[in-house]
Amino acid sequence: MSYHALQKGRFSQPQQEYFITFCCARRTPLFLCPQLAQLFCSSIAYHEQTACCRWLTWVLMPDHFHGLLMLQKHDLSSCVQHLKGFTAKQINQNLGKGGRIWQRGFYDHALRSEEHRLGIARYIVANPIRKGIVSRIQDYPYWDSVYL
Repeated sequence: MSYHALQKGRFSQPQQEYFITFCCARRTPLFLCPQLAQLFCSSIAYHEQTACCRWLTWVLMPDHFHGLLMLQKHDLSSCVQHLKGFTAKQINQNLGKGGRIWQRGFYDHALRSEEHRLGIARYIVANPIRKGIVSRIQDYPYWDSVYL
């Protein structure tokens, strides 16, 4: 199914929480570079202010991003595209080149009221452990969570 077809059924609602995933173009591990990873991570707070959203939990992996997002004003697609666009511009400026940073689109899952947010937050944050990057999350610098 094409991204455009998936987008047709996307519904977003203020105060709703969404589990989000998006990947680097060609799954390039850009964020093995600490400077680029720190650049992305510092963009989260700016994005919360400008896109009127709240990243409750997130982790930046070498080639993708996972987050638990609460919408406030904007729709889901606008909010995610704002973060992807802003960070792509910042990264390209830092690298002194142009080009695609992120794959087109993103995965989203709206949390239902019965879903356990703490469990989802732990799942997101444990990604570096599952991938064998670190053995303890305290040793991985590119994550944050209001729940942990």
